[in-house]
Amino acid sequence: MSGTYSDVAPLRPVESGGGETFARTSVPITVVEPERTARGGIVVLHESREFPPQVGDLMRSLASEGWIVVAPHLFDRLPGDDVHEVFGDELFADFDAGFDWLTRRGVFPDTIGVLGFDTAGTAAFLVATNRPIGAAVSVAAPGIVDPLPDQHTSLVEIAPSLQAPWLGLFGADDPATPPEAVDRLRDATGRANVASLTITYPGLRHRADRPDPDDDAATAIRIDSQTRIYDWFDSNLR
Repeated sequence: MSGTYSDVAPLRPVESGGGETFARTSVPITVVEPERTARGGIVVLHESREFPPQVGDLMRSLASEGWIVVAPHLFDRLPGDDVHEVFGDELFADFDAGFDWLTRRGVFPDTIGVLGFDTAGTAAFLVATNRPIGAAVSVAAPGIVDPLPDQHTSLVEIAPSLQAPWLGLFGADDPATPPEAVDRLRDATGRANVASLTITYPGLRHRADRPDPDDDAATAIRIDSQTRIYDWFDSNLR
């Protein structure tokens, strides 16, 4: 089925320490499928309860490149609107549900990647250190040196344990990811046994996918960052 639609992805059965099975058995997902035969899949981790227009546009653009794009609704399991981070065991459960949904449709595990923005970019990094997937991309991921409130370790601490080729995109003027922290992350990911590439854009305050439409330099950064994301998945999801 091509186009954009909603579905439900079953969760892997998990027992608690007392032998009970968790009540939650599935996670809602948004899917964008290409019109042609898919060459792989990408699990998109989103940073808010609503899908920002830029993320939806990127999902459709990735699908036009031949990928099945699956976005688990990470915040569906969390009550209240004041929750902004999605970490812990249930993050991996939601990712695994999207991963399994793809493999059940014939997508090979080594052709599945993960993509995340902001705190979900941090989540994508965590997935890449815990799952032997095909590739990972993080955009404007905070928590590099100082862990986020619900994150147990910083990214520089766990970077050497990356299991998937990882691309990181950052703005040099982003206060959440200062250049010195990004430099430390670049060094730390260089010690992993997989390929990594850390890009910093001078003059960019935050995310490259949200430029000022009247700023030609910002538009050039957006085009470059999207091209790098496409090329990273194209090179590593084989």
